[in-house]
Amino acid sequence: MIELIFLGVGVGILSGFFGIGGGTILVPSLLLLGYQIKDAIGISVVQMIFSSVYGSYLNNKKGTLDIAMVMTIGIGGFFGALLSGFVASSFDDKTLEIIFLIFAIFALVRLFFKTKTQHVQKSVNRVILFLIGLVLGTLSMIIGVGGSIILVPILVGFLHVELKKAISAGLFFVVFSSISGFISHSLSREIDLKSGVIIGLASLIGVYVGILLKDRVDAVLQKKLLVGFYLLIVIYLIQRIFF
Repeated sequence: MIELIFLGVGVGILSGFFGIGGGTILVPSLLLLGYQIKDAIGISVVQMIFSSVYGSYLNNKKGTLDIAMVMTIGIGGFFGALLSGFVASSFDDKTLEIIFLIFAIFALVRLFFKTKTQHVQKSVNRVILFLIGLVLGTLSMIIGVGGSIILVPILVGFLHVELKKAISAGLFFVVFSSISGFISHSLSREIDLKSGVIIGLASLIGVYVGILLKDRVDAVLQKKLLVGFYLLIVIYLIQRIFF
């Protein structure tokens, strides 16, 4: 339990600071602790509900959350995530880890090469935003991440959303995808709810700290840290899968 509490606090800090649901770091961490990939994904989905709801509440209080912009994407993510549990049950563990690696590589490349925040933010048709959310919700919840690992680079790189707002939007998207993903995974297989709740409650402390740090750090430094974070995840997954 002590390990899970410390893990929850650490994941919460990263969640608040980088706008991720937490699964990006929690799933690999649980694998290191000896959990199977599907059990780790289930625990991650539970934890993300805690961190995303509380983090979005704090971001909204601070005025960095553009609810209108991400609401359509979030609704799409909710419906997409409903399918995730049934889809995940049809893949073996190795395939799920490879899908996770592909997600992380895409996010790293997209964020590294397309983070020009000086452009005017683009407006996009709501149907397209809904479809983006639908695809992200389905694919991300298959591997136990909230979807923000891909959404933040899309918002910054394609739509030219300011990085701090994109991070807040990414965490808000996780509210939709994680709640829906929890429903889907619960119906398709048993979830270790106790571990998920312990980590989730502990992550609330970390989320508060992470959001405080996010609002005080320069955007350029934050981008470099985010790229470094994704790079570490990619290196770990490559080592785990292929060596």
